Amino acid sequence: MSTRSPLHTAVRIAVAFACLAGTAGCGGELLRTGRSPVFLTIDTMSAARGSAPASFTSTLLSDVQTLVDTTINGTTVRVPTVYNDLGRATISVALKSSGVPGSPAAPTALNAVTLTRYRVSYRRSDGRNQPGIDVPFAIDGGVTLTIPAGGSGVVVFDLVRHAAKSEPPLRNLVDGGGLRFISTVADITFYGRDQNGNELMVTGLMDITFADFGDDD
Repeated sequence: MSTRSPLHTAVRIAVAFACLAGTAGCGGELLRTGRSPVFLTIDTMSAARGSAPASFTSTLLSDVQTLVDTTINGTTVRVPTVYNDLGRATISVALKSSGVPGSPAAPTALNAVTLTRYRVSYRRSDGRNQPGIDVPFAIDGGVTLTIPAGGSGVVVFDLVRHAAKSEPPLRNLVDGGGLRFISTVADITFYGRDQNGNELMVTGLMDITFADFGDDD
């Protein structure tokens, strides 16, 4: 017959729940950051209109159509032109805490991360997010950049592609047709792996407003 007191049993149960909670917390962290001893951070994110690719800002006013002065047969005319818009991100690689299993005391060549691709998806704050109707379709692209642990690198990528401005809903904004503005948040996710093959990812956000903005005379 057991001689354990109810208090002793309650203590064992409490300890068991504490262990489970700790395991769940560690598991959640592992799921978020992966098994790699390093992690990615986005230090800065900026964007530039395709018509002014050297002028990067923290948010993007994306012009769905730009009138460009062009000389044809000696006459200057304004030609409707579509540009892709660029994004630029500074991404760093850092070691996890030395208390995390597998984390080295100092970075090695195996801790370098090679970025391989990115994905941009768009969403609206009002919850109307159907691609091709409310927001542009998400895009995927390839990148190749290796960043050493403790270092950083700069990625320039397509934030809005030409094709998106030739399809609904952005095409509907040309000449003020339909909605005048579409305000979105872009979720930009970069994917890569360390030199041991461990997968990593990091996501940044950017405000983008689409419209047929006025062009300088």
